[in-house]
Amino acid sequence: MIGKSKASLIQRRSVLAGAATMGVAWGSLSAAAQERVKSGTVEIEQVQVAFIGSGGIGGGTLHFRDRSYRFSIGGLGIGGFGVSRMEATGDVYNLRELSQFPGAYGSARYGVAVGDQGGGELWLQNPAGVLMSLKAKRTGLAVSLGADAVIIDFK
Repeated sequence: MIGKSKASLIQRRSVLAGAATMGVAWGSLSAAAQERVKSGTVEIEQVQVAFIGSGGIGGGTLHFRDRSYRFSIGGLGIGGFGVSRMEATGDVYNLRELSQFPGAYGSARYGVAVGDQGGGELWLQNPAGVLMSLKAKRTGLAVSLGADAVIIDFK
């Protein structure tokens, strides 16, 4: 059995390791944001549930080269507590071809929702270098700070 102080130390180290991981993810997304070329916009609606781990499912619309494309979005991650509905809008960068959009994205996020008052920001990036910078409006009761793996696919 682990002693109380040793368990507390392990827990603090886990939190620090998670924070360091978030810092690296945040930093790499921020660096990529500096080398961006705007290529479209996106609107997303998603329901998120979080209790240390998090999950979300929803959909959205990509506006690219004067056309609109519906997509589904879902993912799992770490960080946050509560249940919220998120509506996000923002810009898409570095999308040269439509085929670069669907697939796996890494995500960094923060936000809070209390009733119908809430907001936050969200950054997603895929291996092809496509980056989304989103402003989120949240409703529900939740605190969100973490990283996710997100899958996007056309409907």
